[in-house]
Amino acid sequence: MFPEYLSNLFSNQSYNPDNFFLIAGPCVVEGEEVVMEIAEKVSTICKRLEIPYVFKASYRKANRTSANSFTGLGDTIGLDLIKKVGEKFDLPTTSDVHSAEEATLAAKYVDILQIPAFLCRQTDLLLAAAETGKIVNVKKGQFLSGPSMKFAVEKIQKAGNHQVMLTERGTTFGYQDLVVDYRNITWMKEQNVPVIMDCTHSLQQPNQTTGVTGGNPQLISTIAKAAIATGVDGLFIETHPNPSVALSDGANMLRLDLLEDLLVQLLRIRKAII
Repeated sequence: MFPEYLSNLFSNQSYNPDNFFLIAGPCVVEGEEVVMEIAEKVSTICKRLEIPYVFKASYRKANRTSANSFTGLGDTIGLDLIKKVGEKFDLPTTSDVHSAEEATLAAKYVDILQIPAFLCRQTDLLLAAAETGKIVNVKKGQFLSGPSMKFAVEKIQKAGNHQVMLTERGTTFGYQDLVVDYRNITWMKEQNVPVIMDCTHSLQQPNQTTGVTGGNPQLISTIAKAAIATGVDGLFIETHPNPSVALSDGANMLRLDLLEDLLVQLLRIRKAII
């Protein structure tokens, strides 16, 4: 069963309460045509499979390897398009924020504020996100253990906001790779908040000398299946019609036409474990 704040978030969707929920969309807002295409296709799939769905896209990419990397169309343009997607398809939405000022701005447009992994210990950012009254999804830092995320949860809850979620997105393994320790899912669930598996960023190969982050998208299904078997509450999957031309994180995104088959397999695993 979802906590009340998630049940309220999905109240306008017809879904199976025994299913996991899905946060999915492109890495960044590239333009209206692509965000609308992705939202329409993912929404249609999730309705058919009775999976509650949150549309995700970043309106700004602040953490880029190279100064030449695409960072967005502009804050207002990006946020307006995310809001437009939510209104058109009647979906809750989320985007990441990087400062207290951004949290205040983005809260006017989205339903969930996402705290990037690198910023999960930034107290002023966590408190600003909490004070908006929105649901706050904190990604576990690549440099932290699952149990240590209790402090992020405590900061938000002590600010008077109990609408918290945590996301596992891998752990730094050497200079240019990540690994997933599935114990973190169990440990983070001990905080009595929903726990999400980021199936795409956990497969990044960061800090490449080319200035472009690499990835292992062929392992997305492996990460997702193991996470569902471990008892995760939700999945985070970045997807794109053609990842090879995506403007951000194309190396670790799932091709959009592969999503439905993967979700069907995951539902079978979910059914087997509950």
